[in-house]
Amino acid sequence: MKVTVLSGGVGGARFTRGLLSLLGHRGQVTVIANTGDDMWLHGVRVCPDLDTLMYTLGGAVHEEQGWGRRDESSRTSDDLAAYGLGWEWFTLGDLDLATHLARTALLREGLPLSQVTARLAERWSPGVTLLPMTDDEVETHVVVADGQEMQEMHFEEWWVRHRAALPAVRFVQTNLATAAPAPGVLAAIADADVVVVPPSNPVVSVGTILAIPGIRDALRTTSAPVVGVSPVIGGAPVRGMADACLTAIGVETSAVAVARHYGRRPDGVLDAWLVDDRDADAAETLRSEGWLAGAAPTLMTDVPTTARIAADALALVGALP
Repeated sequence: MKVTVLSGGVGGARFTRGLLSLLGHRGQVTVIANTGDDMWLHGVRVCPDLDTLMYTLGGAVHEEQGWGRRDESSRTSDDLAAYGLGWEWFTLGDLDLATHLARTALLREGLPLSQVTARLAERWSPGVTLLPMTDDEVETHVVVADGQEMQEMHFEEWWVRHRAALPAVRFVQTNLATAAPAPGVLAAIADADVVVVPPSNPVVSVGTILAIPGIRDALRTTSAPVVGVSPVIGGAPVRGMADACLTAIGVETSAVAVARHYGRRPDGVLDAWLVDDRDADAAETLRSEGWLAGAAPTLMTDVPTTARIAADALALVGALP
């Protein structure tokens, strides 16, 4: 059974870990990862979502944070700060820095990001084929209202430093118009038995993947069913400040509104939508509009629970292995 997942960082990584637990040896999973959060920092290329997926699926993630390496230290970042360099709000751990240095060295040798990612993933054996959404450098910036002035900053500065407290006016993805899907991305969608959109940020994670030219059309035309899991429970995001992102694009923070934002095929990208059982009325509303919609507990508290959530999502489109 071939399953393709469109993933951001923590939420997508945890969902995919549960999916792998469910499928065992019965599945072949490809993860298409958002790279819109990527940036250059201290001369190295940082890919937050790719690394979170790699560490989580490879068993090295800092579980309490949901990102970064377990047993991490920060001596290098502390010493850079002593030189007056770096961002005190974005610390690169010593172990994590080794990943960024390795990635940068391989990129400098001329390898595309997709090949670099495959090379790095060999160490971690994540159990999936991990693909960046594109080999091109696409970065998400945020235009914010700071008093009477408009200011543009990298998404990570808005998200980590300001905790999304500065009102976002719009999101800007640099180089998006000329970006192309990375090798294997379109084939992974076309050849899948089922495509899953996990509870990742629908605006800056999954939304950025969908904005790469060709990917949205691939989802609209694939013969595989496409099922999504709501990142909103009871009117609040499961994790992070996705509500600030939704507000910036004029979408209500609700399970129904996010489903409508993605849209139902053939005009949208989904066939089915799984919501938390606390939003059972949302599933009923969507069913009245022609959706395949279900309600079940969707809070990813541990791997067995997340495996059951993955099973509920696949069952919704009749795709259980």
